Amino acid sequence: MEIPFRKGLYETGNGIYAYLQPDGGWGWSNAGLISDGGESLLVDTLFDASLTREMLKTMADAAGVGADDIGVIVNTHANGDHTHGNGCCQHAEVIASKASALEMSELPASQLAAIMEQARMMGPAGQYLVDIFGSFDFTDVEEKLPTQTFTGEHRVKVGNKIVDLIEVGPAHTAGDVLVHVPEDSTIFTGDILFIEGTPIMWAGPVANWIAACDKIIDLKADTIVPGHGPITDVPGVRRLQDYLHYIDQEARKRYDAGLSVRDAAHDIRLGDFSSWGDSERIAVNVSTLYREYGGDTKPPDVVQLFGLMAELKQ
Repeated sequence: MEIPFRKGLYETGNGIYAYLQPDGGWGWSNAGLISDGGESLLVDTLFDASLTREMLKTMADAAGVGADDIGVIVNTHANGDHTHGNGCCQHAEVIASKASALEMSELPASQLAAIMEQARMMGPAGQYLVDIFGSFDFTDVEEKLPTQTFTGEHRVKVGNKIVDLIEVGPAHTAGDVLVHVPEDSTIFTGDILFIEGTPIMWAGPVANWIAACDKIIDLKADTIVPGHGPITDVPGVRRLQDYLHYIDQEARKRYDAGLSVRDAAHDIRLGDFSSWGDSERIAVNVSTLYREYGGDTKPPDVVQLFGLMAELKQ
């Protein structure tokens, strides 16, 4: 079944739904709903409370599952565009990997709102933040931290459906998780997959992300719902792997040649991948790869990286 990449809720079969948000760029994430026997699990919430409430109303109208009917939320990772609406489901248990739970507490929405208030005074980096995040209201957020955490793998039941949570991070972030529904041949990947958009590697190592893609392929799901972008298939997963292999090879050459992160990010030619949205994320990816090559465990200068992305966007 071909599902168009238009905003809305789409049943992929047997009580499984994908909620899609074009254009899949910064902050425009996907979510999922798994229902069976009067029980429901929500895979991720959205970047602010109003977007999440709109999604929940759509689910209530189209699937008969309201906010109060959702017993479990699974956060695939810690980024706010997958967590900031958790509190809209007041009765839900929130499950995440232990690493994600730790990461969630590092950048609360209140801090993000404060950054955005100052953004216009932060030069090119701040203007870039306004351009990519100006559509979201970080003062209207319903935060709720995980009430249950796990490492490795964790199984939950939704009615009679088995749902397997598989930790594959660190990769995109510190604690990425796949949500697999075996009997319905469906995987919600979180931001292990960006389709038609450039992936952004905040954590790495790159080998973990490539292995996470192999895991998705090995599960042989018919329906693969990415964190951003249209529903995809195995060739879509392999294409993202190709990007990761390519930037690893190209960044390594420039690292060995002594180029700076900035010079390497400008120098790498993206070829066919340049048609993907947000190609300037190469700046973050090169920075993360350089830190991996050098064994540098210090966090990056995020403001500097947003400045470099703004530079590359021009």
